[in-house]
Amino acid sequence: MTKVNMNLKYDDLVNKIKTYIHDEKELKKIDEAYQYALLSHAGEKRLTGDPYIGHPLNVAYILTDMNADSNTICAGLMHDLLEDGHHTKEELREKFGDDITNLIDGITVINRLNFSGDKQSVIANHRKILVGLSEDVRVIFIKLADRLHNMRTLWVHPEHVQKEKAKETLDILTPIAHRLGMSHIKGELEDLCLRYLKPDVYFSIVEQLNQTKNEREHFVDEMKESVSELLNKEGIKHEIKGRAKSIYSIYKKLDKGKTFSNIYDLYALRVYVDKKEECYQALGIIHSKYRPMPKRFKDYIAMPKTNMYQSLHTTVFGIHERLFEIQIRTYEMDEIAENGIASHWSYKESGSGVKASLQNAMEQKLQFFKSIIELKDELTNDEEFVNSVTKEILNNNVYVFTPNGDVIELPSGSTPIDFAYRVHSNVGDHMVGAIVNDNIVPLDYVLQNNDIVKINTNKNSVGPSKEWLNIAFTTQAKNKIRSFFNKIDKQEYQKRGEEILNKELRKRKVGFNEFFSSENVETLLSELKCETLEEIFMNVGNGKFPVGSVMNIIYSETETKEDLILKRTQNKEIKLPTIKTDVIVEGISDIKVNVASCCKPVPGDDIIGYITKGSGITVHRMICPNIIEEHERIIPVHWNHQILKKYPTSILVEARKEKNTLLDIISKTSNHDIVVEGIKTLKSSDNDLYEITVVVTHLDVLKKFMNDIDMIPNIIKVERMIQ
Repeated sequence: MTKVNMNLKYDDLVNKIKTYIHDEKELKKIDEAYQYALLSHAGEKRLTGDPYIGHPLNVAYILTDMNADSNTICAGLMHDLLEDGHHTKEELREKFGDDITNLIDGITVINRLNFSGDKQSVIANHRKILVGLSEDVRVIFIKLADRLHNMRTLWVHPEHVQKEKAKETLDILTPIAHRLGMSHIKGELEDLCLRYLKPDVYFSIVEQLNQTKNEREHFVDEMKESVSELLNKEGIKHEIKGRAKSIYSIYKKLDKGKTFSNIYDLYALRVYVDKKEECYQALGIIHSKYRPMPKRFKDYIAMPKTNMYQSLHTTVFGIHERLFEIQIRTYEMDEIAENGIASHWSYKESGSGVKASLQNAMEQKLQFFKSIIELKDELTNDEEFVNSVTKEILNNNVYVFTPNGDVIELPSGSTPIDFAYRVHSNVGDHMVGAIVNDNIVPLDYVLQNNDIVKINTNKNSVGPSKEWLNIAFTTQAKNKIRSFFNKIDKQEYQKRGEEILNKELRKRKVGFNEFFSSENVETLLSELKCETLEEIFMNVGNGKFPVGSVMNIIYSETETKEDLILKRTQNKEIKLPTIKTDVIVEGISDIKVNVASCCKPVPGDDIIGYITKGSGITVHRMICPNIIEEHERIIPVHWNHQILKKYPTSILVEARKEKNTLLDIISKTSNHDIVVEGIKTLKSSDNDLYEITVVVTHLDVLKKFMNDIDMIPNIIKVERMIQ
């Protein structure tokens, strides 16, 4: 991996790109992107004092280590142009096309997310970053390169920012880099995170490594020479390098109770050969002289990891009886081990067998991306989504086998039910039992590494049991079980909905065929956003569509639902409550206390008191600009811990012009203890802008409500109002 280079020049980048991109048109496009970024960032400086262009230049250079394609490099060079407000998407789209602009937009959206604040908003942003990264695999390449260069220069920030960024990187980005097999970036990011999160531990390990450096280098050189001599005798063309143990991996082993002298792979070699069969030949030759340590051999060539990693691992008693970890792999395997899925571009024109596996991985975007996209579609609750990703995708996994020897990766804690549904929905739906390692096991058996799992099925089986929902571990399996029962429920709802509509039509003395004429059905499907008439019946049957609303689409009422909501809530006078007992004024017990109408604080807000002339004390939010310059009349106040009343406050919602936006917003109140008191339409130009006054018990409730609104697809912005 390229280390930080403060003096990186554009020529250095071009020379690196030309090692694998040869098309003149692509090179010209990259040059145009660089010149565009150079002009846009002219005169700007980083906090380090260096010209700003050095950052995108380093990001692009890191991307070349991944052999990124020309569009990704262009996006890397210009990744800050939207975030910094230099240009609009339209300008970039016109000059560089949709693909590059979409990549820049993707990284811009993710970079704007804030990972500090209350738990709910942090969780919501975790969801956005994970889903955002899953939309196009190249977005994560840019994000990882951007974060790596920022971590290399993190020393310029204050300590609290260093720790915040390091924690976010360790929690979210390094597990993703691991899942994608990008060990180079993962290793450097982990070391940098440890440097800022636990500097004492980091520098203690560095010091111990430095103390033993000469000794280690001497033993490694001696072992390299010995192994090389063995392989040369057998005519195996090879290359051997000493492999440095990452500081973070040493820390993890020390954290588990190992001593520094007891970490086996402090002495480590990596052997590179041309062909797969030579890996096994080299292994046999090394073992013929150096005794292998029991239970330390791993064959990741025959059984690759799901991130495509392949290598042979062995630990031997080497020279002077020192333990050496030796990895043996081909050059192609090494490229994949270092850059994972990003290696796709290295082999896109090759005829090797690696090409097929890599292209297949790109098409699937790995199980990691598939899993996240599936969870995005299946889960609506932010916290449930993030917990599922953390538990099932970014956590430890087990690797089990089908009877045919295919590897199936599952999160630790999975059962045969999870295995069956991972193979196929039909296998899960018709499962009647499981055999693991030739033994019949109960369905709640927890699968272990290397288990061979056979699922017994019966095509006449009535389907899964609802009890399986308590046994299955993965969200995927649980959702497929729910889906099975939803299909049965769906038929019942369809039947009920058709009966309800028939009954209503008889009351109105309208014939069924008359109401459901082809023209009317087309109108209903369009207005209700349904695909089929059966879907309308189902939604009437389950109560989602009130029967009167369906009727009114054809026998239309002049006012829409949104009109009715606005009519009930617009221009409504909002009375601010008396809060004498809810706010404590230090040293004063009997004084009139009012809520400020400009910023409308609610319990949980940081507040301050303002002594008015003749009207007692007015309570403002601490950030209210109307009292920011006041000093003499300010008095400390704080909320009483036992508040039962609800308080009104206003939020501003900007949304794209679409039907049912207000209905979507109002529906979110059902998840919280919230009442909408008033709605004002402030303007209607390109977007809709609503001032919504809600009554809440606490700031936490308000934040959760605002986060729920923010997740509605056509919502642009949600924020508290101060008038």
